[in-house]
Amino acid sequence: MPVLYPPSDYDTHGNLKTPLLFWCTLLLQARTWFVLVLAAASRQQGDAILGVFYPDRDNFWFGLLPGVPAALAFMISGRRHLYPRVWAAVRWVLIAAQLVLLTWQLLLLWQGEDLTGVTLLLLLADLFALWWLATSRRLRDYFIINRE
Repeated sequence: MPVLYPPSDYDTHGNLKTPLLFWCTLLLQARTWFVLVLAAASRQQGDAILGVFYPDRDNFWFGLLPGVPAALAFMISGRRHLYPRVWAAVRWVLIAAQLVLLTWQLLLLWQGEDLTGVTLLLLLADLFALWWLATSRRLRDYFIINRE
C-alpha cells in the first residue's frame, strides 16, 4: 500500500490514526445513548431530560438501536489490528446504521413531527455523516489494517 498521508498520521503498527470526524460520527449515531447517560447521571431530573428530547418513549427505545454499532466500533477501535476482517466490515455497518437513522428521521417528519431547528440540524448532520462515511478516502483507508 503506497504512503498517501504524512508519517505523523500513522500509528506504531503502520495503520492510520483515527480521524476526528470518526469520533464525531460515532457520537452522532449514539446520541440517544448520550441522552440516556445524561438522564441517568442527573437522577432527579432524568425523567424530565428524557421528556425534553424524547416525548414519545417509543422513539427513545428505537433510537438506542443505531447507537449499538457506534458503541461497538468505539470499543474495538483500539484493538482493530487484532480483528482486521471484523474491522473492515464495521465501516459498512456504520453506513447502514446511518441510513437507518436518516430514514427514521425522514419517516418521523413525514408522519407529522414538527420541523424544529434541532430536528433540521440533526437531519443535516445525519446527511453529512452518511456522505462522509460513504465517500471519505481517509476513512476508507482507516479501515484497512496493515498486516505486517
